[in-house]
Amino acid sequence: MSEPDNEATTRQPSHVDGLESAEERTDSHPHPPVDEQQQAQAGWAPADSATRQELPPVVPPGDPAHAAGPGTAQGDPRGGLPYDQNQQPFPPLGPPQPPWQQAQQQAQQQAQQQAQQQAQQQYAPGQPHPGAQPQAAHPVDDMRRPRRGRHSVAGPDELASAQLIKPVKRRPQSGWRKAVYVASGHLINPGESPADRRRRELIARVNQPLRGCFKIAMLSLKGGVGKTTTTTTLGSTFASLRGDRVVAIDANPDRGTLSQKIPMETTATVRHLLRDADRIHRYSDIRAYTSQGSSRLEILASEQDPAVSEAFSEQDYRRAVDLLEHFYNIVLTDCGTGLMHSAMKGVLDVADALVLVSSGSVDGARSASATLDWLDAHGYGGLVQRSVVVINSVRPKMSSVDLDKLEAHFGARTRAVCRIPFDAHLEEGAEIELDQLQEGTRLKLLELGATVADGFTSP
Repeated sequence: MSEPDNEATTRQPSHVDGLESAEERTDSHPHPPVDEQQQAQAGWAPADSATRQELPPVVPPGDPAHAAGPGTAQGDPRGGLPYDQNQQPFPPLGPPQPPWQQAQQQAQQQAQQQAQQQAQQQYAPGQPHPGAQPQAAHPVDDMRRPRRGRHSVAGPDELASAQLIKPVKRRPQSGWRKAVYVASGHLINPGESPADRRRRELIARVNQPLRGCFKIAMLSLKGGVGKTTTTTTLGSTFASLRGDRVVAIDANPDRGTLSQKIPMETTATVRHLLRDADRIHRYSDIRAYTSQGSSRLEILASEQDPAVSEAFSEQDYRRAVDLLEHFYNIVLTDCGTGLMHSAMKGVLDVADALVLVSSGSVDGARSASATLDWLDAHGYGGLVQRSVVVINSVRPKMSSVDLDKLEAHFGARTRAVCRIPFDAHLEEGAEIELDQLQEGTRLKLLELGATVADGFTSP
């Protein structure tokens, strides 16, 4: 007798058994009954027997229907049925779909729209689109394009001192603020006062950069108005605040007194300088012909003999200035009162700026106005527009002259007008020390220096 077949005793599991077991598990847990009214409110209803479609039978994987050999029909992926070659690619539209299928399609469309919106929101400018193909980066573009992120190189502005260092209050220079600062042992710093801030701004204007040599003509048609004194105080202000060299030359043919405003260090005059001009090659050589005050202002004196000083001509002045401008940055010329003097033409021709000194009296103002008229009439209109008028030795409480109207008159014709108050130290007529001047006088001189220095950058 033959042994029973192994297939009869041992049966291999198949896909059909899996489906049958799944059906048994499904039937073992039936769904709860659904109310037809609830289904109608939800917008869908189960298809009836007339519209229900029968599912095709499941074909096992090993069935020949799955094999698509030559000359055989291909399997339909929807149900394993043979593919009909005569079937149209797009079947004709059938009857209207049931409501539950329409609701399902609408839900799918909404889900697709939401997915597209999320993809667009995730796309940021400067980044490739999610669907775009990555492009090979050009090596030159990578070198030119700045890298960003934690490995980016900081720019020069990010490491500037103003960005890294915290601002510190400036130390007060005067008033109760300075007293509090000193009394607290520098622990309490109220900061600088408005007056200190104003002074600091004026000093910054005085120290404006200067290229070459700037020549200033100090002029007055009337004597005794403080022209020489203003030359000394203005030159001392420049020399004490600026780091360059400042010199004042006495071009007064009538025995000028400019050399008496500072301690005399030498008896040499402009005549000796012109005589030895060929031997001057360095600053130390020319320094032997000038006297220097405590403010660092140097003065080149004129000849004290009136007979000799008359010989100081236009050519002599030009030679002297050409020599001085090689060693000095600012040259002030203390002119005489005569406009028709031979040296006056040379002074006005080479001057970069003009300071016209006047008193606060009526006759002093008339003389200054007549000087401007003469300059306009003789072709120096541009110099008049660049000039600064100084109203000297002002005593507002002791004068009946309307200084505001006087200032408005000169302000309409010149670049600026400055008032210098009366000061007892200047009235002495002796050597001038800036430290002995009153605080108000020093401030006004500082304003005058800043106003003149504003012309350093003018064409």
